[in-house]
Amino acid sequence: MGSGVGAGSAAGPLRVLVDMDGVLADFEGAVLRGFRARFPGEPRVELAARRGFSAKVASVYESPGFFLGLDPIPGALEAMQEMIHMQDTEVFICTSPLRKYEHCIVEKYKWVEKHLGPEFVERIILTRDKTVVSADLLFDDKDTIRGAELNPSWEHVLFTCCHNRHVQLQAPRRRLLSWADDWKAILESKRRQ
Repeated sequence: MGSGVGAGSAAGPLRVLVDMDGVLADFEGAVLRGFRARFPGEPRVELAARRGFSAKVASVYESPGFFLGLDPIPGALEAMQEMIHMQDTEVFICTSPLRKYEHCIVEKYKWVEKHLGPEFVERIILTRDKTVVSADLLFDDKDTIRGAELNPSWEHVLFTCCHNRHVQLQAPRRRLLSWADDWKAILESKRRQ
């Protein structure tokens, strides 16, 4: 957590940011399915070996319909619906668009509306730099988040997925293994700080 008081201090509600790709929506699963469908003759390419296939992989996630077709991460939709109705809690979806954003931005909005409803469309924060967004917690699958703010106001809780399982976190950093894990305890512990 940054050096300042977070957004959910005693004076206000707990503000929670939740990343979309890899936390709410199964980006990786869709990339693998799309790659196999688009390039059936290619071998399955593990995450670590994708550098040589980057143009082909990008052609999958930059294609029309990719983001709209993402499956929800198990338990994510239920957790978000529960979180938005928690007393003294503000929840926002904080997501970064692709640099080649032609389809990405509109489809992210449509995905949120389809899976979470119009109430959450009003709670989308689209930014390339999450460090400048004021909050208490950020659930994100990216293990390192850098930007203009060296000490963001939020505590980064690493959401476990295939590309970060190997990451060893140093205390006091925390990890959420899945939405079946006790995310409510993380929120409550943050309220007590």
